[in-house]
Amino acid sequence: MAKEFLSGNEAFAYGIRLARPQVISAYPITPQTIVVEKLSEMVEDTSLQAEFIHVESEHSALSCAIGASAVGARAFTATSSQGLLYMAECLTYASGGRFPIVMMNANRSTALPWNIYGDQRDSLSLLDCGWIQAYAENAQESLDLALMSYYIAEHKAVSTPFMANLDGFVLTHTYEVVEVPEKEQADLFLQPYKTENKMDLATPRNLAFSVGPDHNIAFKYKEHVGILNAKKAILEAESKFAEIFGRKYSGLTESYHTEDADYIIITLGSIAGLVKETVDKLRAQGEKVGLLRLRYMRPFPNEEVAAAVKNAKAIGVLEKDISFGNEGTVYTNVNSALQKAGISVPSSNYIGGLGGRNIPEEEILYIFEDLKNEKGIIEFLGVGGAKA
Repeated sequence: MAKEFLSGNEAFAYGIRLARPQVISAYPITPQTIVVEKLSEMVEDTSLQAEFIHVESEHSALSCAIGASAVGARAFTATSSQGLLYMAECLTYASGGRFPIVMMNANRSTALPWNIYGDQRDSLSLLDCGWIQAYAENAQESLDLALMSYYIAEHKAVSTPFMANLDGFVLTHTYEVVEVPEKEQADLFLQPYKTENKMDLATPRNLAFSVGPDHNIAFKYKEHVGILNAKKAILEAESKFAEIFGRKYSGLTESYHTEDADYIIITLGSIAGLVKETVDKLRAQGEKVGLLRLRYMRPFPNEEVAAAVKNAKAIGVLEKDISFGNEGTVYTNVNSALQKAGISVPSSNYIGGLGGRNIPEEEILYIFEDLKNEKGIIEFLGVGGAKA
């Protein structure tokens, strides 16, 4: 296993090379472009045997991946922000067709105002499209997630497309030391893709057909069950990954000092690293605080969230998203999990980082202090204490 100095984008590309996709459909958009550029270099130098197709738009990129998956090929594409929104029509085609495509999304703000920097409004606005959604914290997890995503998506009980999200610039363009597995190790972990859900002249079948009201709900139910089944597939993939590569992951969530915490911040993505550092500083001062990182938004970790925060005095959901006219989408999902579990823990919602605005340590400290006093608020950080 070699060590390389890689950005999050490059690390993800290295992970995709280890997964050996047969078709890569590419269209550039900042800050995703480096992923497909790096993969094009790998195809050119023959370190990756794949068809690299440079298409004319993001819509075409996912359409191409759907076509490749429909004939039984392992397919990959990548996008960001407006490109992801342009793909929106195709997202439901991929999930409804049960095509286990893997797509990396570089989280970026959506227009208007026009902005190339990172928040998570692009992917979180599309949670209901039937894709598994994961959020990486660092470059190492990005590489590992690229490899594990195919194992999970292609699992027979899942057969669902997978969207791996990396925070734009903060993660995609930041360099870290990353352990890169050997090809032989990756081959032990991930077998060549085989499926019966494909166009095949030897065994013809009907794909992408129309279904009327009497039967449509049955297909949607099976699609729903596929994502629910991903929870078990994720644990299975991580167990096998740890056995082969020696790195352990924690399933749908990561708990950091939550066992005895009075005050817990729940968040996702790269900002979790700063929250961990802040938790360590406050713990050294005798403060009982913790972090719950959501690694997956779909399937949503209802049981894990409830178990992690059930004894807390208050929780704060910090997210780079807002569902205009209501509250943050992550906050809605967290409160739903608590309600279903019958847990009553005061909660507040902190909206930060929109348009790539920095979330400094001072704001993390503010949230922990604020949780001692105010509950049930929705606050926009950095807007003069604006609350809704």
